[in-house]
Amino acid sequence: MLSSGAKAAKPSFVSYISPEEIQIKEPIEKEVNPHLLPGELLLCEASTVYKYIQEDGSNRGTYGKLVCTNFKIAFLDDDSASDDNESQFKNKIIGENDITLQCVDQIYGVYDEKKKLLTGQLRKYPEKLIIYCKDLRVFNFCLRYTKEEEVKRIVSGIIHHSQTPKLLKRLFLFSYASAAPNNSDGRNQTVMFDTLEDWRAELERTKGNVQYKVVTTNEGYRVSEKLPLYFVVPICVSEESILKYEGRGIPIWCWSCHNGAALLKMSAFPKEQDDSTSQMQKAFLDGIYKTISKPPYELLKTDDLSSSLPSLQDIQTAYTRFKQLFLIDNSTDFWATDVKWFSLLESTNWLEIIRRVLKKAIEVVECLERQHTNVLLIEESAADLCCVISSLVQVMMDSYSRTKSGFQSLIQKEWVIGGHGFLDRCNHLHNSDKEEAPVFLLLLDCVWQLVQQYPAAFEFTETYLTVLSDSLYVPIFSTFFFNSQHQKDTNTTGESLKTQSGPFRFLTVWDWSVQFDPKAQAFLNNPLYAEKPKPDKSQRKTARFKHQRQLSCPLTQTKSSPKRGFFREETDHLIKNILGKRIGKFINSSDEPPNSFREFYDSWHSKPVDYHGLLLPRIDGPEIRVWAQRYLRWIPEVQLHGGGTIATAAKILDLMEEVQSLQRQSVKPALPTSTWKDLEDEDDLVKRDDEFVDLSSDMLKCIY
Repeated sequence: MLSSGAKAAKPSFVSYISPEEIQIKEPIEKEVNPHLLPGELLLCEASTVYKYIQEDGSNRGTYGKLVCTNFKIAFLDDDSASDDNESQFKNKIIGENDITLQCVDQIYGVYDEKKKLLTGQLRKYPEKLIIYCKDLRVFNFCLRYTKEEEVKRIVSGIIHHSQTPKLLKRLFLFSYASAAPNNSDGRNQTVMFDTLEDWRAELERTKGNVQYKVVTTNEGYRVSEKLPLYFVVPICVSEESILKYEGRGIPIWCWSCHNGAALLKMSAFPKEQDDSTSQMQKAFLDGIYKTISKPPYELLKTDDLSSSLPSLQDIQTAYTRFKQLFLIDNSTDFWATDVKWFSLLESTNWLEIIRRVLKKAIEVVECLERQHTNVLLIEESAADLCCVISSLVQVMMDSYSRTKSGFQSLIQKEWVIGGHGFLDRCNHLHNSDKEEAPVFLLLLDCVWQLVQQYPAAFEFTETYLTVLSDSLYVPIFSTFFFNSQHQKDTNTTGESLKTQSGPFRFLTVWDWSVQFDPKAQAFLNNPLYAEKPKPDKSQRKTARFKHQRQLSCPLTQTKSSPKRGFFREETDHLIKNILGKRIGKFINSSDEPPNSFREFYDSWHSKPVDYHGLLLPRIDGPEIRVWAQRYLRWIPEVQLHGGGTIATAAKILDLMEEVQSLQRQSVKPALPTSTWKDLEDEDDLVKRDDEFVDLSSDMLKCIY
């Protein structure tokens, strides 16, 4: 002990070795080998690789082995083989430290503390490797203590197999399907829309078979390789016209409203044509328009989305800026951007694009619902923004699309069979960055806005949407890996693709049992979903259900905010929860909708919510929010420990299981799930802010 007057001596110990060097003395007790899927091959590996923990700048982490296969990059340590601390929401295909090759976004090397983008052949190999993922994870690996030969092999292998252009049949999708051909095709209750019967059933379900017909003109793809084998057109369209114009200029049916109005889409004719061809095409279109317009109402409403919505390049640019806010290397970078985070967020324009897309979908809904007018969406290929708007309209107007199987069927119809170019837009082959655009992710973000505003209206959860966005980069499912049905069909036929144990067949992402066990799948289903009550027998013969929210007398027009942009000085409750600081609040955009739109919009929002009728999102500035679960889940600094929606969902599931058990023991159900909303006033439920998503270190595993 020191005497009362003595001064404490200053510490004299100085450490000349890093934390990594201290920990390297700890021997690795057992050899850890990667778990390989059918068709997966180990390509290269490196031992004594140090993986950093991103929580702070203390260089804390763990040693292990870094491997690269034809499917993934994986980091293996002593904990990799242990079943301790198993999360409730574990993915059976992708582990916590696994990165599929398609999920790799960019790779950086660190040379003398300077970061450099790695591409192609390297003259010098880095001391550290940083991998940025498309699901917004960031991995930091130290290679200082790895053998030089192993560093060369692993770095070169990772760059080559994840970044260089490749042939379609080199994707792991084909290796897996060849090695495991007899897996379930995952149809379940999802309608795949690859048969004539599927389309006829959809026409019958929506009562669209009065004015529309399924055509088989494209069997054998004799009309166009971009069109599906079967699709629906107005009865007035002849097969000769479809053949003559190779599918361009032909209105293709998407969906029919309860009042008979229909939503259609059309790929535009090429802009540069000689005069005679242009005149002939114009006369053809005029005839089509007059035939499918509905007197005495307005003529057919046409909307060229290429001019009324942001371009794909603008969408890609906005998302590229937006995602940089969430690709955080370390705590220092996080706190450096935290001060100006909201000004940076606004400058990306991503939230404004979401608002514009939702506004456009509501405009289409107004035409269908209020004006009883057919709407024809036009786009160059009718397979990008047409898919976004048509899907959103159906989610808003058709409660079936808000069920899990209905939403999956919708994606099959509008996106997979509809010919969205997933291969190009996701850049799975790394052939052209110019074609890349997060169009499907834009749809999921827009749907998330609806889910967080009206959770009881959806059978699925935001976790379902997050998992679906991650599944874009898992190359064992064919759902998101082809540009068209033709491309898929031509790559699954032929003698070279036949296997000894059965026919060559891809999995679909809709077979959730491939990725999750039953307990984990429960997180995809909303236990508070307000199920549609079954009508009494006496009511079944009555007229079709109409939405409660019809247009009433015009309301006073809402004044727009004089300030342009999304943010102002006041504190927003949601964002305060996210970042724990007094920061800006979303405000109304000065881009005021047209009067008729505002009347329709305000009138609907003035009435009680019908969870099985028309559903309109709130699109004024404060209502368009950041999808916290997807974008912020990997940043420890923004997490609140010990709570959040995942923990809440787990508690709710436990309670629902107990309630169902009580129901089985009781003559009358104690709390039917279809009437849960009676426990609380609907308006209060709608107005209540969502709880902040907690994905703390315990919960991060819930989303892999």
